[in-house]
Amino acid sequence: MEITTKRMAVFVGALGVVSFILGVIAENKKPASGTPITGKDVVICKYPADPTVILGYLSFGFLVISTLAGAFSLFYPYKGKSIPWPALFQSTSFFIFFLVALGSTGLAAVMLLWPTITEHRHLLSNVHYNLETTCPTTKTGLLGGGVFLALDAALFWLVSLMLADNAREDYFDDVKGAGDDAKYHDGSVVKGSA
Repeated sequence: MEITTKRMAVFVGALGVVSFILGVIAENKKPASGTPITGKDVVICKYPADPTVILGYLSFGFLVISTLAGAFSLFYPYKGKSIPWPALFQSTSFFIFFLVALGSTGLAAVMLLWPTITEHRHLLSNVHYNLETTCPTTKTGLLGGGVFLALDAALFWLVSLMLADNAREDYFDDVKGAGDDAKYHDGSVVKGSA
């Protein structure tokens, strides 16, 4: 089965949606707080069993796979034809959306990992020597914000893929118009060698 831009777009989008769904479920299943059990000079926090940590890590994993697939799809030589990287980055709109996709992916990763790791630490370190502890969990909404950023990142990778496809077509039209001996040099197609 041949790799096409449509298949890659569906793959990247589906991974982004899976990341979003897992993160939303993780946010909804997160308990508000644990139950403090007071002992002699310690408080042990008992948290209800919930899939928040596992779903948070899975959501992050699907974000990573979606990002790798999105980045791969931009530079893949479709139909056996590859173009130089500078040719893609000559398109200002592609360059801007590529940077926005990278930035939103980084923010989504931070917003997914921060509450997930914090919640994991709360579950592992459940013995407190402060008798006033209320058995906290992570702040509500951080994981939800992260999954919306993960979905945004996947959509920005899709827009970047569409713009890369346009830049690829423009490049091949320029090469075809300049003749068979055209070479790419400094952002323009020139005929012959200089």
